[in-house]
Amino acid sequence: MKRFIILITIAFLGINLNAQTMNRKTLVAYFSATGTTEKVAQNLAEVTHSDLFEINPETPYTAADLDWKDRNSRSTIEMNDKTSRPAIAEKLDNMADYDVVYLGFPIWWYVAPTIVNTFLESYDFSGKTIVLFATSGSSGFGKTVESLQPSAPKAKFIEGRVLNGNPSKEKIGEWVDSLEL
Repeated sequence: MKRFIILITIAFLGINLNAQTMNRKTLVAYFSATGTTEKVAQNLAEVTHSDLFEINPETPYTAADLDWKDRNSRSTIEMNDKTSRPAIAEKLDNMADYDVVYLGFPIWWYVAPTIVNTFLESYDFSGKTIVLFATSGSSGFGKTVESLQPSAPKAKFIEGRVLNGNPSKEKIGEWVDSLEL
């Protein structure tokens, strides 16, 4: 009965998820410093019927930490040091259960924030598919895939899409369907 309701909901939203996608266990993991990426991640998790996990820093970011114009702000210092690995507040206990991980974050300096590397290095992603999505004020993915692959070398990365402007669930569903996972 539950699968029937899910399929009716998918049909109502105009989402065309194939049987292969329906049988995979998926996770939407995201880092959101200001809440923008969080909104997109929540909609993506709903559309894909995925579990949702927020990547929280052990020490939360303040507005001053995020001031990219300040050379001494925390985010600037972290992004200038590619070996920086900000600590994460909590780990996910069941990462082994997931086949596909949608991984979202804001774009900082044309790449993912280094806390995303911390997240990737905290688990074994061997054989998993990682679909990246991001939010950005003005830039694209830049060298994001290249900067993240060493943190999960045995995973398959898909660059995904920058999802700005609070995209509708229908638009998110169209994007997910285009991935042909």
